[in-house]
Amino acid sequence: MALPITIRPGPAPAVGMGRRLPRSLHPLAWWAWALGLLVAASRTTNPLLLGMILGVLALVVASRRPEAAWSGAFSAALRLGVVVIVARTLMQVVLGDPVGLHAAFWLPELGLPGWMAGVRLGGMVTWESVLIGLTEGLRLGTMIACVGAANSLTPPSRLLRSVPAALYEVGVAVVVALTFAPHLLSDARRVSAARRLRGHDERRLMAFARSSGPVLDGGLERSIALAAAMDSRGYGRAGQVSARARRTQAGLVLAGFVGVLVGLYGLFDAAAPAVLGWPMLAGGAVLAVLGLRAAGRRSPRTAYRPDPWRAPEWLTAGTGALVAQTFILWSPTALMLSTMPLGWPPLVLGPALAVLLTAGPAFWTPPLPTSMPPRPSGDRP
Repeated sequence: MALPITIRPGPAPAVGMGRRLPRSLHPLAWWAWALGLLVAASRTTNPLLLGMILGVLALVVASRRPEAAWSGAFSAALRLGVVVIVARTLMQVVLGDPVGLHAAFWLPELGLPGWMAGVRLGGMVTWESVLIGLTEGLRLGTMIACVGAANSLTPPSRLLRSVPAALYEVGVAVVVALTFAPHLLSDARRVSAARRLRGHDERRLMAFARSSGPVLDGGLERSIALAAAMDSRGYGRAGQVSARARRTQAGLVLAGFVGVLVGLYGLFDAAAPAVLGWPMLAGGAVLAVLGLRAAGRRSPRTAYRPDPWRAPEWLTAGTGALVAQTFILWSPTALMLSTMPLGWPPLVLGPALAVLLTAGPAFWTPPLPTSMPPRPSGDRP
């Protein structure tokens, strides 16, 4: 005799009750956020503002970085930034002319031939020169960290799906270039761990030379497998387009990109005419969009489950645009560190608040799919 079985339904999913469903943010939103911080870092040498940008990057990456092989790009970018800071400071100290009157130390000075007039090697080093080298290196290192944060937050495959159809070939090249270093780092860690398990010493330079062969071989095999997969899926197919239409599309895209570059130059250069700023940037953007839309018709492709663009994406990209706009419109003299006279760098309130707003994606973006919300207490496993 069969026993009756009672099935009790579990609790309904808490959609619309304030609980955000786990999902990954749109990759273009992360890149817009990171590029906004990169523009802000390029406009200042104030160590306090640059330190705040680095802190915001570390907070957002720590809270929204997925567990993947490419997610270590931010730590690699930080290490590269330290190398850049040291190299920039040494170049300023050894090769740069002394700035200021506060002597720090003296280096042995070497005489150079007459045709190298204006270049020195060694001599007096001032505290002002050391500070200039450190702040310039910190600015370059922060810009590198912004790119590394964008690589850590979004997978390259999802970024490639968001590239317009007209720029799909260029997007493949850019994505491969941006992910080459992280994949090499993961391969190097794997080869180094395998060598340590076999009893080899990994502390010497010769060990790095021996492991470089397997690392490069793995990168070559990955490239060949990617090319074979793209060829088997019919990559590169294009629709039938006349020569006249193709030349018109290329002309629109080229004119649009030139207008965007000229507009950006007008915004960054305070001495440039006003017509080279926002008007040229807006006109170039319109031409580029028209050219890309027309060129995309000859490259038909579909996307499986395209990434949505919702309120968190708007907020994340908006904070990046806000911080970039704030640093562009702010007075350049207030953002640059004054070395004469020497003193503590001032905290500029407006740009500092804009940088703090960019930490919002660590809180308002949805959790990652791997970090599911906890199970209610009344629900059975």
